[in-house]
This record gives sequence, C-alpha cells and structure tokens, in this order.
Amino acid sequence: MHPPRLHSDETSAFRGWLFVAIGLGSFLGFLFAAVVSKFLPFSDNPVVAAIQSDRYYCFLVPLTVPILFIAVYFHWLSMKLFKHA
Repeated sequence: MHPPRLHSDETSAFRGWLFVAIGLGSFLGFLFAAVVSKFLPFSDNPVVAAIQSDRYYCFLVPLTVPILFIAVYFHWLSMKLFKHA
C-alpha cells in the first residue's frame, strides 16, 4: 500500500521555485549591502545611507569561511571518535 500524497506535483514545484526566489532575493540583497552600496555615491535616503556606512556585513561572510572549515573539521573528528569508540 502506498503512503498518501500530501502535495501535488504543481504545489511542490511552486514551493521549490518560491524557495529559489527567496534565496536569490536574499543573496542579491546581501550583495548590494556588502559590495555594491560601497561604490555608490552617498545617498540622502536614511536606509541606504545606513547600509553604505555599515562595516559589519562586508566582513561577515569572508570571516565566516575559516570558521566553517574549523566547524566541518570538528564535526568530522567527532564522527570518527564516535565511530571508533
């Protein structure tokens, strides 16, 4: 007996494209905040001016990469120790 289908293929495809669109929008927003806004002339808009003068997000991702490698190494090490314990 087959398990009941919770969603149709159209619903699954729609949700997949929705997640892709949200991810793409988030990526483009971060790219604007971290890189593009630094090259634009200073704006009178308070939101854009705050993004342009921010010095946090332009360093967040480059400094997260080494921490990611350390976390992956410790995950691998803990799995090896658990497997051979």
